[in-house]
Amino acid sequence: MKEQNESFVVDFVGGAVGHRFRSGEGRGQALPKAAGFTKGRTPKIVDATAGLGRDAFLLASLGADVTLIERSPEMHAHLADGIRRALEAGGAYADAAARMTLLHGDSRHLLKELSPEVVIVDPMHPPRHNTALVKKEMRVLRELVGADRDQVELMEAALENATKRVVLKWPLRADPMPGVRKPSHQILGKNTRYDVFMIFGKSHNEDE
Repeated sequence: MKEQNESFVVDFVGGAVGHRFRSGEGRGQALPKAAGFTKGRTPKIVDATAGLGRDAFLLASLGADVTLIERSPEMHAHLADGIRRALEAGGAYADAAARMTLLHGDSRHLLKELSPEVVIVDPMHPPRHNTALVKKEMRVLRELVGADRDQVELMEAALENATKRVVLKWPLRADPMPGVRKPSHQILGKNTRYDVFMIFGKSHNEDE
């Protein structure tokens, strides 16, 4: 993604995303583990808050079919352009992009139609002024997608409609999201934690 607002670009081939892709980091990373990747299992995933698309591209590069939902028309257009250019790049980039399905709409409603195995929720968090995340690209993203004030409703929809698990991506030391039940377990990263909510009582064969 470029730094200039007027040339704001989602780039899955170059920059940090491309470097991460080429480094060959695999299923042992925190997010794939939280999403239920195992040596013999690749889940089907809905990224309910697509944003920059970076997590979705990582998961797709590991073989998952990923549906991205973005309700901001501007961000949706940027994502569509990024997927198109990844397809044009060919090779492994195109393979990953081909496993990404982009939808425009409100996840709270679309999840009811999708019956997803795994839902990833990464709400817009308050700015963390003491971290490298407060960059121009993140400020532009915040301007485009808003503050996600309905994040509790989104989590409720995810928990209601996922068949295997919901993963909430959350700042490492932040208090739990208010109004949401305690997660089944957590996976901790350097600056981020993944609160994992297992879904029981629905038909599935889950490998832990």
